[in-house]
Amino acid sequence: MRKLLNRPEFGAVGGTAAIWLFFAFYAGGSGFLTWPGTASYLEIASELGILAAAVSLLMIAGEFDLSVGSTIAATGMTISLLCERLGWSLWAAIAAAGVLALGVGFLNGLVVVRTRLPSFIVTLGTLFILSGSTIGVTRLVTGRTQVGGLHEALHYGAAETLFASRIGGFSVSIFWWLALTALTAWVLLRTRFGNWIFGAGGAPDAARNLGVPVARVKIALFMTTALAAWFVATSQAIKFTGTDVLRGTGKELEAILAAVIGGTLLTGGYGSVIGAGFGALIFGMVQQGIVFSGIDSDWYKVFLGAMLITAVLVNSYVRGKVMEARR
Repeated sequence: MRKLLNRPEFGAVGGTAAIWLFFAFYAGGSGFLTWPGTASYLEIASELGILAAAVSLLMIAGEFDLSVGSTIAATGMTISLLCERLGWSLWAAIAAAGVLALGVGFLNGLVVVRTRLPSFIVTLGTLFILSGSTIGVTRLVTGRTQVGGLHEALHYGAAETLFASRIGGFSVSIFWWLALTALTAWVLLRTRFGNWIFGAGGAPDAARNLGVPVARVKIALFMTTALAAWFVATSQAIKFTGTDVLRGTGKELEAILAAVIGGTLLTGGYGSVIGAGFGALIFGMVQQGIVFSGIDSDWYKVFLGAMLITAVLVNSYVRGKVMEARR
C-alpha cells in the first residue's frame, strides 16, 4: 500500500474508476457503456490528454504555460489561412504552423529563464498577444473570425488519414494520445532528461551544481507544450475542415487541471504523465457522462471545480503520508 500511495497517479486512477462506476450506473442505459459512447468520451479525452502530457512535464519542472490555448488558435488559423488564401499545400502549411509553435515556445522559455519572471506572468502575456494577433490578422485578411474550406487544400486526404480518420469506430487521435503518453512517460521515468526534469523542478540550484542544464531543459519543455498545442490544432483543423479564432480557449486551464488531478504538484518536482492521462480521461467521462445522464450541461464546470479542489486535497494528504513514511 505504501508503494501504491507513493505513485503520483494513485488518486487519479481511483477517481477514474469511481467516476466510471457513477456514470455506468446512472447513464449506462443511455449509451455511456456502448462502444460509440466509449469512443465519444475517449475522443474528448485524447486531445486534452496530448496537451496534458506536455503540460505535466513542464509543471514537474516547476513552470506553467498559459499560452497553450491561444497557440492552438494561432497555429490552426495559420494552417487555414496559408491554404485558403495563399494556396499552399496542406503539408507545407502544417509545417509552417509547427515552426510558429516552436518559436512561441522558445521565446516563452527564453524570457522565463533569462528574466526569472514567473512563467505564469510571461505566458499570460503571450496568451493575450497570440489571441489578439490571431483575431486581428484573421479579420484583416478575411473579414471573418472563421476560415473553412480546408478540405479543398492539396494533400488533404493524406492528412485526414493521419490526423482525423477512424479505426474500428475510434478516432485516430485516441491512438496518438496513447502513443504520445507512453513516449513522454518513458522519457520522464527512463531517461537522463527525465531526471533533469525532476531536478529542475524539485531543486534547481542543486541540479545546476550537478551539471544539469536547467535553463535548456525548461526552454525545451516550453517548446514541447507549444508543439503539443500545434498537434491538437492540426487535428482539429483537419477534422472540422477549418478553424475558428476562439478555438482552444480555456484549454490551458483544463490541461493544468488534468495534470493536477493526475498527481502533479503545483510546486514542481513531483508528478506523473500517466496520471495526467487519467486526469484527461476523467474530463472526457464527465463531459459525456453529463450528456448521457440528461444532466444540465451548465453543471459541467461545477464538477470540474469540485474535482480540482478534491484532487489538490488528496494529493497533499497522500504526499504528506509518503513523506512521513520515508522518515
